[in-house]
Amino acid sequence: MTEVQTPWPQGTECVARYNFTGTSEQDLPFNKGDVLTIIIVTKDPNWYKAKNSAGLEGTIPANYVQKREGVKSGGKLSLMQWFHGKITRDEAEQLLNPPETGLFLVRESTNFPGDYTLCVSCDGKVEHYRIVYTNGKLTIDEEGYFENLMQLVEHYTKDADGLCTSLIKPKVEEGTVAAQDEFSRGGWSMSRKDLKLQQVIGKGEFGDVMVGDYRGTKVAVKCIKHDATAQAFIEEASVMTQLRHDNLVQLLGVIVEENGSLFIVTEYMAKGCLVDYLRSRGRTVLGGDALLNFALDVCEAMEYLEINNFVHRDLAARNVLVSDDNSAKVSDFGLTKEASSTQDTAKLPVKWTSPEALREKKFSTKSDVWSYGILLWEIYSFGRVPYPRIPLKDVVPRVEKGYKMDCPDGCPEVVYNIMKQCWNLEPAARPSFQMLKEWLQHINQGMRKTQ
Repeated sequence: MTEVQTPWPQGTECVARYNFTGTSEQDLPFNKGDVLTIIIVTKDPNWYKAKNSAGLEGTIPANYVQKREGVKSGGKLSLMQWFHGKITRDEAEQLLNPPETGLFLVRESTNFPGDYTLCVSCDGKVEHYRIVYTNGKLTIDEEGYFENLMQLVEHYTKDADGLCTSLIKPKVEEGTVAAQDEFSRGGWSMSRKDLKLQQVIGKGEFGDVMVGDYRGTKVAVKCIKHDATAQAFIEEASVMTQLRHDNLVQLLGVIVEENGSLFIVTEYMAKGCLVDYLRSRGRTVLGGDALLNFALDVCEAMEYLEINNFVHRDLAARNVLVSDDNSAKVSDFGLTKEASSTQDTAKLPVKWTSPEALREKKFSTKSDVWSYGILLWEIYSFGRVPYPRIPLKDVVPRVEKGYKMDCPDGCPEVVYNIMKQCWNLEPAARPSFQMLKEWLQHINQGMRKTQ
C-alpha cells in the first residue's frame, strides 16, 4: 500500500483501490472502483472524511483510495499502438528492423485504399498480409472474420492460424502511450461486469448511445465498436477527464475491452438534447425565465472553458443536454481542444461556425462566442434551424457581407442585441463569456423585479 501523500483539498474526487468494510460506525464502507469525494482531512492525516455518490458520509483510510486526475499524457493516447497509419511498405520494413520473429505492425494499405496490411517479421524477413474489408468485416484468409483490427490482432497473438508466426511483440508507434494505462492511472477505468446496458436512446455513425446502470446509478453510455472511431473518442474522453463544472456533462469513467469495444460512461440527462426539448415543449410550456436560464447555464459552462483555455468548436443546441431538474449542460467534446491547436474544417457545421474559423481554421474562445450567439437564437426561436430560407451555400457569403439573422418572434430586444454582439465579424470585438454572463444576469435580475 502506498504512503500517504500531501492532504488533498476539499472536493477532491478519488477512486477506491480496494474494498473497505469499515471498522466503526463513523467509517464509510466502499467497494473497489467506487468514486468518493473528500469533505475534510481529519486530525489524523491517514484518514479523510468523505462522501459517496449516494451522499452518505464517513471516514475512509487515505491509503485505500487514489486521487482522480485529468488524463494529460506526454504522448498521443492510442488504443492500438501497433497501428502506424499511412506508411509505405519500405517504411514498415525499416521499422521492423533488426528482424525479430513475431515483431509486427499494422499499416493502411498503399495499393488498396480502405484496406490494411499486417507486417510481420519472421525468420529474418518481413511478410506483408493484406487485410481485406468484406461485408463490414476484416479478414486475411477469408476464413476468420473480425469486427475490427484489435480483434484480428488479438486472434493472431494467440494463434498463428496460417501466418508465418503468431504475433509476439508489437512495434509501438513512436510518441504514443497506451490509452488503457493512462485512464487507469488517472482513476477513470470502470469495470465492464458492473455495467448493465439497457435500451438504446440514440444512434450515430460511431455506434449507439444507451441508458445503463452502473452499480445502481443510472448512466448514459456511448458504445463504440469500430476501432478507428474509438481512437477519436479516446481523445474526447481524455478532454472530459480534465473538465469539471455543474453545467458540463460529467464523465464517470471509461471501459476499454480487449476486442476493441470502447464504452464512455457519463451522467444520464433525462430530458435529452436542448434542441428537441425546445421543439417539443414550445411557447406554451416554456416562458422567458426558462429560456434565459438555459442561456445562462450554457454561458456558465463556456466561461469555465474560457478560463481553462479550452475551445469547444461545436457549440449548438443539439450538443446541450437537459437534466431532470431542467438545468442545461454542454456535452459532445469531440472537437474540443486546448486553445492552441488547429482543426480540420471538413466536418464543421457551417451555420454555427464563425467566418474566420471556416475561412482560416482560426478557432478561439471568440469563435465559440459566435456559436453561442447562434445557440441563443436557437433557444429563443424554440429550436428552429438557423438561417431559415437561406440555401446552405449562400450562408457564408451573406454572413461575410454583414448579414445577421432577424430577431426571433417574442425575443426581448436586449437578448437580440447580445446575439448581434456575438456575430461581430471582427473576433476581437466580440464579448467574452464573462461579459455575456454579466449581461444575462443583469437581464435576469430585471425580469425578477418586474415579476
